[in-house]
Amino acid sequence: MSFDNLCKLLSEKHPARFASWVLGTSQVSVKVLKTELSIEPIRADSVTFLQLQGQLLHLEFQTKLESNPPLSLRMLDYWVRLYRLYRLPITQVVVLLLPPPDQTVIETAFVVATTRHEYRVVRLWEEDPALLLNDPALLPLAPLAAASEPQVLLQRVVQQVNQLEPTQRREISTYTQILAGLKFEKGLVRQLFREGMMRESVIYQEILEEGRQEGRQEGRQEGERSLVLLLLEQRVGQLSPEDRDRVSALSLEQLEALALALLDFSSALDLVAWLEQK
Repeated sequence: MSFDNLCKLLSEKHPARFASWVLGTSQVSVKVLKTELSIEPIRADSVTFLQLQGQLLHLEFQTKLESNPPLSLRMLDYWVRLYRLYRLPITQVVVLLLPPPDQTVIETAFVVATTRHEYRVVRLWEEDPALLLNDPALLPLAPLAAASEPQVLLQRVVQQVNQLEPTQRREISTYTQILAGLKFEKGLVRQLFREGMMRESVIYQEILEEGRQEGRQEGRQEGERSLVLLLLEQRVGQLSPEDRDRVSALSLEQLEALALALLDFSSALDLVAWLEQK
């Protein structure tokens, strides 16, 4: 499944949420229309047509601007075909998932001689992630939203996914990881989601609960130590007895720092180098 088609799938599973997002107003009664248009039928793989109250919404998802025929001409073509069929006002929105190369002109209209046809463009990399993070239907798009620290945003996305009900979590997690792979290295995506799931696991919760029940600094430190050792062995493999002892001797603050640093480790040598610095 292509990235564009995955977005089409999401928008057709949750049409009201996508319509509300791109239009900026709450939409309740939304019907998904077929994507095959009459007159030399074309099938729009990455296109969603929605019927709202008194109007139509045409959503087009794109990872790349280049196409044949050009995107602007396709938007005019879709508009004419839709209007011929339904005779309703039509709002057209192109959702760009990734920024194009520098100096690329992002067109918002088809213009030839006296013909001018306009449509909206949503640049996902400029969108505030807050709305996407707080809506499970839109959450898979959140890793591609605006962020001064993209990896921090991805970690927030993982946290939000893991707060979903179990029946939703697996599906949304899969979609989110696929789309996050457009922007982030796939190994990082898998690692963060794996660690996020582990943090929600019974074992991790038991470790924290033991620390809370003891009500002592030692309990909290033991929980953090156990977690960091587990994460390290998932990240770089089996630790030597010497490295385990050195990690176990770290203070609580150092363990918390190591928990963040190990996300960038690729081998046990990275751990040794980090310990030497401490």
